[in-house]
Amino acid sequence: MKKFVYADNAATTPLSETAFEAMKPWLTEYYGNPSSLYRIGRAAKEALNEARATVGKCLNAAMPVNEANDYAPGEIIFTAGGSQADNLAIRGFMHGPGAKGRKHIVTSKIEHHAVLYTCEALEKEGFRVTYLDVDKQGRVDLEQLKRELSEDTALVTIMAANNEIGTIQPIREIAELAHAAGAKFHTDAVQAVGHMHIDVQEMGIDMLSLSAHKFRGPRGVGVLYVKKGVALEPLVYGGGQERGLVSGTENTAGCIGLAAAMKEAVEGLDEKMGYVKKLTDRLVEGVMKIPYTHYTGDPVNRLPGTASFVFEAIEGEGLILRLDLAGVCGSTGSACSTGSLDPSHVLMAIGLPHEIAHGSLRLTLGEQNTEEDVDYIIETVTQVVGTLRAMSPVWEDGRPNLTAASNLHG
Repeated sequence: MKKFVYADNAATTPLSETAFEAMKPWLTEYYGNPSSLYRIGRAAKEALNEARATVGKCLNAAMPVNEANDYAPGEIIFTAGGSQADNLAIRGFMHGPGAKGRKHIVTSKIEHHAVLYTCEALEKEGFRVTYLDVDKQGRVDLEQLKRELSEDTALVTIMAANNEIGTIQPIREIAELAHAAGAKFHTDAVQAVGHMHIDVQEMGIDMLSLSAHKFRGPRGVGVLYVKKGVALEPLVYGGGQERGLVSGTENTAGCIGLAAAMKEAVEGLDEKMGYVKKLTDRLVEGVMKIPYTHYTGDPVNRLPGTASFVFEAIEGEGLILRLDLAGVCGSTGSACSTGSLDPSHVLMAIGLPHEIAHGSLRLTLGEQNTEEDVDYIIETVTQVVGTLRAMSPVWEDGRPNLTAASNLHG
């Protein structure tokens, strides 16, 4: 049987045994509606509150409110995932009383589409959005942020770590600048939670989005942390669940699985991520031996498991399909399969030309990966890149023909 190596943990992660076991009773025995008054309903409600407390403790979301060290559950809003959390944070705040009539949002050019498309939709409603530039490693321009902030700025929303290139942003500094201008700060931490230390109080975060399936929890469930005092307009109207912000019967098992996976992820985080970083460093060293290969993102200040490359004279879609045939799962920023000729907006924002950005590969490792996996990935990527270049119309005499590549991609 062909070897199988999963190296796309930034897309989704395998459900942990801990999360699975925590969820099982709430899928079978204790299936009651948390809004119901009978026993299994009350049990579900109590379990949800315990899950909120667990998430709160993992984020340091609030100071202890009593001797039992319980955390204020109102700061943890369960959602259907990271995208819904982003939408609730941005739309909910800008349409709510907390914006105080201000109409300006500041974000960056490399945000996830859950943020970018939400901001674009708000622009059509009359709001003004500034999209900050980033440098060649994907870091936000703090000087530009300072210049763009004004008395009309209501919200700054910058991701904690990029989903494609793994670059970590200076969250605390960004939050301080936002607060100095009287604005609130939201961060899409979907890729960061469970992979780096997050402390919402120490970092000055007003709102934070996360998603369970990025740290070995179940799909279809996420959280929006909302600091006490930040007012939002509801995203979903109905029965008034989740402080009336996201109505609908709660996904009890999913929320419990999220909390269990999150607790497991943050316990011993340094040791686990140290192991993952060691694997990633080995991967980067091996792949970068391929000629005309470029590393993308910050090589130091990045997520431990993320390795992002571009290969000259290569199409990302073909690369992914051939890697799949060899049993390796990765991803590409190329959008060919969506009918678009444009490469990743992130790679374009960091200054890569079209003809190079099309050949992107993101490999993201987890603690379940091994050195044997990494060596197989390096061997396979090297072989596949060589095969594709031999077939490429823009590869001549062992090097890329940049003129031909530029003409090919317009």
